[in-house]
Amino acid sequence: MPIHSALIVGGGFTGLSTAIALAQCGVQVSLVDRAPEWTRVGHGITIQGNALRAFAEIGVIDEVLAVGEPEDSVTLYFADGRVMAEMPTPRTGGDDLPATIGALRPDVHEILVRRAEALGVEIRLGLELVSFENGEDWASSVLSDGTAENWDVIVVAEGITSQTRPKLGITEDRAPSGLGIWRAVTSRTPEMTGGMAFPSDGSGAFKVGYTPVGADECYIFVLCPPERPDNGLEDWQEVQRLMANFHGPFDRLRESVGPDTFLNFQEIEWIFVEGPWHRGRVIALGEAVHAVPPLIAQGAAQCVEDAVLFAEYVTTDGDFETQVAAFHERRVRRVKGVVDASLQLATWELNPGTPGADPGRVMGEALGALIPAP
Repeated sequence: MPIHSALIVGGGFTGLSTAIALAQCGVQVSLVDRAPEWTRVGHGITIQGNALRAFAEIGVIDEVLAVGEPEDSVTLYFADGRVMAEMPTPRTGGDDLPATIGALRPDVHEILVRRAEALGVEIRLGLELVSFENGEDWASSVLSDGTAENWDVIVVAEGITSQTRPKLGITEDRAPSGLGIWRAVTSRTPEMTGGMAFPSDGSGAFKVGYTPVGADECYIFVLCPPERPDNGLEDWQEVQRLMANFHGPFDRLRESVGPDTFLNFQEIEWIFVEGPWHRGRVIALGEAVHAVPPLIAQGAAQCVEDAVLFAEYVTTDGDFETQVAAFHERRVRRVKGVVDASLQLATWELNPGTPGADPGRVMGEALGALIPAP
């Protein structure tokens, strides 16, 4: 029989999208997140068409489009500022949606929170899942405040650092990609549409790119080694150092980064769980089981697709174990294509000049495979 109650653990894109998708189907949903309150954290995000299609299914597409900046292609540059190529972006969400949009991550998060609350999702902050137990057709949870409850299903959406993942019998763990990334939001001029630049030598960043996120703002990213060097530079100076050999529009972007710019640096890790994502009535979704380097901008898209499809399977009549197995088989094939492409691109980033390297082809083929609905 279909599920009637669900606990969602984690309030990121995966958790909120899953809560919304289930609540739309009449499921009583409670969501917990360890954050004591929602804050506007994070920088920009590139949202591909297939993610927009999923956002349409959970009723937030108009709001998401309203806070985003649409783009149909990306300009590839040599480091000296010369244009290498204009690469159209496949419309993975269909012809009635933009190929991509750039947006501020906290803007999209706030839209999802409002939608979840409007559907009656109970949101409890400052709480974590401590333990769970499976019954024949239920799962019990114990939260960090001692609350014990029973549910038809528990969805673990804690992200790549999930502490619950190994408790599901999953042995895979996050692994280094060899890359690090700096992120920031800064100003742009109207003619500065999305672009990426590749280095001409082995110094500085592996790649620099930017995506418009508003009429006069853009999100910039700087791919680099995974460890922040102890070189005595302030963060903004380190980013300028990494961007020093990139010119054209990147000169303006480099100079826009200063002491007051909010910068974030992190090592890029990845995980892909090919085996089952669940144990009884407890299942992990999103980046808890598939997190990839952001080289084709599909991380969040695959998370939201998980949410929509999972709700579709478990809210219809049928055997839960059979439904979840069918869901997993359908998702793992699609996600694997994204993982393989992202890791191949990461390898080429680390080894510039590799014979036969063709990032444009790999990106195009990977995105083209996502045009059919998940």
